[in-house]
Amino acid sequence: MYIVIFITCANKKEAKKIAERLIKEKLAACVNIVDKIESLFWWESKIDRSQEVLLVVKSKKVKLPRIINSVRVAHSYKVPEIIALPIVAGYKPYLEWINDSVTGGS
Repeated sequence: MYIVIFITCANKKEAKKIAERLIKEKLAACVNIVDKIESLFWWESKIDRSQEVLLVVKSKKVKLPRIINSVRVAHSYKVPEIIALPIVAGYKPYLEWINDSVTGGS
C-alpha cells in the first residue's frame, strides 16, 4: 500500500534535513517542502500557534515504522506530527516509481 505522510517542522532548515534523510535512507520516493504554514493547536492545556514548514512524503506503508524512527531522531519537537494517509488510487507509472524509489530493505 502506498501512503502520504504529513510531518510538520519548526523551520526550513530542519525540514530540509529530515527530507534529505528520508530520501537518502530510501524511506521516501519524494518529499515536498511547503514553507510558511500557520498552525494552531492545543499544547500544554492552551491554544498555541506557530509558523511551521510542512513535509508531504510519498512512500509505502511497510516503510512507516522506519520513517517514524528516522524522523524522531532528527526532529526538534517533543511530539512531532507524523501522520500517514493511504493513497487509494493514482497514476500507475507514478506509483511504480514510488515503489522503485524505496526498494531495498523494509
